[in-house]
Amino acid sequence: MAGAEASGAQVKSAVRTVELLEFFAGRPGMHALAAVQEAVGYPKSSLYMLLRTLVELGWVETDATGTRYGIGVRALLVGTSYIDGDEVVAASRTTLDRLSDDTAETIHLARLDGTSVVYLATRQSRHHLRPFSRVGRRLPAHATALGKALLATHDDARVRALLPAALPAVTEHTITDRERLIEELATVRELGYAVDREESTLGLRCFAVAIPYRTPSRDALSCSVPVARLTPAHEQLIKDALFDARDRLTLATRRL
Repeated sequence: MAGAEASGAQVKSAVRTVELLEFFAGRPGMHALAAVQEAVGYPKSSLYMLLRTLVELGWVETDATGTRYGIGVRALLVGTSYIDGDEVVAASRTTLDRLSDDTAETIHLARLDGTSVVYLATRQSRHHLRPFSRVGRRLPAHATALGKALLATHDDARVRALLPAALPAVTEHTITDRERLIEELATVRELGYAVDREESTLGLRCFAVAIPYRTPSRDALSCSVPVARLTPAHEQLIKDALFDARDRLTLATRRL
């Protein structure tokens, strides 16, 4: 019995550690102990001891006063290791470079993670007017072309199980009704690509295709372009380039 209790305590501590790191990862900057406690709900004494341990190990950092906490450099090292070791990211490099050259716009490779998409690789547009993007960025799947392309590879029942009926708005254009989103996913399946119409960033339109090296897909490619620079001819060029990139990356990942 004592062994089981000790094991349970260790599991609880491990879960709290992960939850705490995810709290900091989702909220950049430094946070006071009281704010962290309010968010995670752990006893103050337990939380303080856990934070001190994570600080000593480099997973959490403190400010000069030692009273505010934020994500540490160890998290960056682990995240970089994930990207460096990912076979899809490695296989996509040539395809991403070519897609960037073909479109001259910002390119993303992203992965579905629960109800979000996480950027695994990017290629920046050569234009002065371009969207902000970075590896590791996380956005709600329902508000992005990447996410919609990936959600469309699931059946409607799975989408309903995955997403709540009311979806959070990222911009005024975000689809916030799950059933309306499901209707759009049917169109995505028919066309073979998804569109983000200023739903995650105002002034930005994004086109995306899922990579079908597994079913349902977990990775997708996208091209983002400011609305001010988007013409019908450029939109068609982007779609054609995305389909070509999808086919090439599907071949490159067929053994994964």
